[in-house]
This record gives sequence, C-alpha cells and structure tokens, in this order.
Amino acid sequence: MSFFRSVLPALAWVVAACALPVAQAHAQQRAHVHGQLKLEIAIEGPTVTIAMEAPLDSLLGFERAPRNDVEKKAVETMTARLRTADGLFKIDPAANCKLGPVDLRSFVLGLGKAEAPARKSDEHADLDANFGFNCSNAAQAKFIEVGLFEAFQGTRQIEVQIVTADGQFKRTLRRPATRLAWGK
Repeated sequence: MSFFRSVLPALAWVVAACALPVAQAHAQQRAHVHGQLKLEIAIEGPTVTIAMEAPLDSLLGFERAPRNDVEKKAVETMTARLRTADGLFKIDPAANCKLGPVDLRSFVLGLGKAEAPARKSDEHADLDANFGFNCSNAAQAKFIEVGLFEAFQGTRQIEVQIVTADGQFKRTLRRPATRLAWGK
C-alpha cells in the first residue's frame, strides 16, 4: 500500500502535465481570430465535405445581430453567398462535384440550430457552416479554388485541415492566393 501512496502523487503530476498541452491545443483550435477562417475538408467516398468556422467580423464586419437596414442587407448577402457555395469552392473538375446540403449556424444571426454562446451577447460571435458536395469521382479531387477572399473582404487568412484517402494535410491560404492543393 505504501508503494501506491508514493506513486500516486507522481502519477497525478504526469497526467496533469500531459493534459495541459491538450487543453491548450484545444483552446488554440477554437481561438477566435478576426480575419481568419478555419476549414476542415474531408474527401470520403462520393462526397467532399467542407466545415467552416468563421468570426462574423471576418464575413460581415460586425459580430452581433444586425441593427439597421444596411447590416440586415449584409447578412442577407453573406447568407446567399454561402448557400451558393459552389461559387465559393470550385472543386477540381476531375471529381465532377455538385453542391449538396448547406448548413449555416449562428446564434446571434438566428441561423440554424446554433447553440447559445456561454458568454455575453456583445462579445465575439462566429458562424459555423457545413457544405456538402456530391461527386461522381471525389477521390480525383486534388485542389479547390477558394473564393472566400473575394467574397468576404474581411478575410485575410484561411487555416485548412484536409483529410483524404491519400493522407492528412494542413495548409494555410493567405490573400491573394486562391488555390488549395494537396496530394500528388
């Protein structure tokens, strides 16, 4: 029993030391940075799925419910652009993809079934989106032309994680670059 009493404090320290970097990495992944969007792209079977996390400021220039007609129009324009995502994400023609379901979520804009934020309503707010593309040959996709910089002037950088049958890739697009490429 004395062995366990002497080992437990050391074991607890090791567990805590290992958990800290994981917690910090998770916090950094969820960090809200104006001008920066995050994309996660998965190519699996006949589909290409793009998940996007964006500060509303990067898309609209403000992070709250619209207060006037100009801001309401900006939200309508943003929503229309995102719902026609095949204009924002032009997948390699070899994959022969067509836009499928689009899901937009933002609590402050009343979009989708977004969860209420755990913080005050006057703080940072995001938009989360999922774009599905149905393809006849998704595995042939080797690039996507990304039109987010042109569509949303507040966007300066896009952090991307890509998962394909060929592997996992991490890319960063900075204005004015538009081509997101991976694989061979």
